[in-house]
Amino acid sequence: MRLRPHRSGNRPASAVALILAAALLGVPALFGAPVPAATADPLPAAAPAAPSPAIGVGPVGTSLMHGDLYSTDSTPLPGPGRSARSAASSIPGGACAATFIGSDGLPVSLCTRFVGTDPLQVAVPTVVLFDPRTAQPIAQRELAKGGLLGGVYGYLDDRDRVVVADGSGAILFVGHHRTADGWAVTVDKRIDVSAKLPAGDAITGLAPDWQGRIWYVTTNGLVGTVTRGGTVLGTTRLPRGEKLGNGLTVRESGVSVLTTHALYEMRAGDDGVPRTVWRRAYDRGSARKPGQLTWGSGTTPTYFGPGGDGWVAIVDNADRRPRLLVYRSDTGEQVCSMPAFARSGQGTENSILAWGDSLVIPSTYGYQYPPMAVDGPSRPESAGFTGGATRIDVRDGSCRRVWENSDRLATLPRLSRADGLIHALGYGPYVPGAIQQTGAVDYIATDFRTGKRVRTLKIGDAPFDEPMELTGTIGPDGSFWQATLGRMHKISR
Repeated sequence: MRLRPHRSGNRPASAVALILAAALLGVPALFGAPVPAATADPLPAAAPAAPSPAIGVGPVGTSLMHGDLYSTDSTPLPGPGRSARSAASSIPGGACAATFIGSDGLPVSLCTRFVGTDPLQVAVPTVVLFDPRTAQPIAQRELAKGGLLGGVYGYLDDRDRVVVADGSGAILFVGHHRTADGWAVTVDKRIDVSAKLPAGDAITGLAPDWQGRIWYVTTNGLVGTVTRGGTVLGTTRLPRGEKLGNGLTVRESGVSVLTTHALYEMRAGDDGVPRTVWRRAYDRGSARKPGQLTWGSGTTPTYFGPGGDGWVAIVDNADRRPRLLVYRSDTGEQVCSMPAFARSGQGTENSILAWGDSLVIPSTYGYQYPPMAVDGPSRPESAGFTGGATRIDVRDGSCRRVWENSDRLATLPRLSRADGLIHALGYGPYVPGAIQQTGAVDYIATDFRTGKRVRTLKIGDAPFDEPMELTGTIGPDGSFWQATLGRMHKISR
């Protein structure tokens, strides 16, 4: 997922809201009874998810933006669920795209400060450390500004350091340390890859692999690798005109990269240079849709299925009805395909959630982004954010819809394999013509098995608590850490 602002079909309520949303947009609704399309299956008996590789990643479930390296947006940890309560919140002075929790139990976030102080500027990528009890910021470090997503896609390493790219063309390892004066956030290590980046290009995402390398991708289609020790290995340029606006997904034997035109399975050779194993073009439609950032698929590829990574799934951007596409990870052979949504909004900018052979796809069609955050005009120019989410299972070589509800999810959801619930923030029922950035914002827990709501807890009101399609995380104590436009929330049991 990537980081995204809120969408609706209307302009932001004020210029201030627009500026704040734009700052946050480094890049990440739920009411109505679900109508099952088939009898819901029980929870998967065995649902392998990507383990942390032996080299370079922090605690399982709390160290990656999409939950694990397979980008399943799932976690082995239980969330607040049916007994959720608002435990704490703070105003960090920016919007936080992703939050990680290390082995020391301290939450640390990749945020975009609305106003930076060193130097004075707006929309500054910042690493912020939070008090685990009060949710108050206790230390922070501003980074060099760069591409829109450079301060959004990162991960936590096995030394509790945030690994992220900054605007200088470097991969940073940002740690936090207790000093005589309190906590401090510092850049502990820096790998300069600027010489590999063409003028005007920027790193949009990075992730580690099982062999101790760090993969990175750029906005204009460069795929590169470096070692953790700092050796720059090599790069491969994808076809001109293909852009990247999402993260990349990693398994032991390959890396999945999705551009605005095609899905790639890649591997590094003995020299560490990325090479394409297979490529599958998809229907990118005739234009960007409202509720998406770029003209093309809005999903980060998701590994799932046999062995945990036997299949890879995306949703295309077909004009009338986008389709779920499932391929065999090793060969690129299509497993199955079907319309991603039945009655929900017809499009998504969110990563697909996965558990076992099952997928959950939230709709973001019509979700409103600030004009400076999107790439090119949309068709139609705007649409209402109707929302909706659906579960599709892959069985015996076919895709089958299990349920679809009308939940208007406004954050990238987190699926807990421990409690069987989908955790997110969202809005109430869709009202045609209503302004998106107003009204109650709720914590919502939805049953993965049935698609039914099991908990609704109001945590604030938009526009101050506009969820912005940001990403939360569930900590070891069951607390759900989720940022909004104005606050960092800790929702506990």
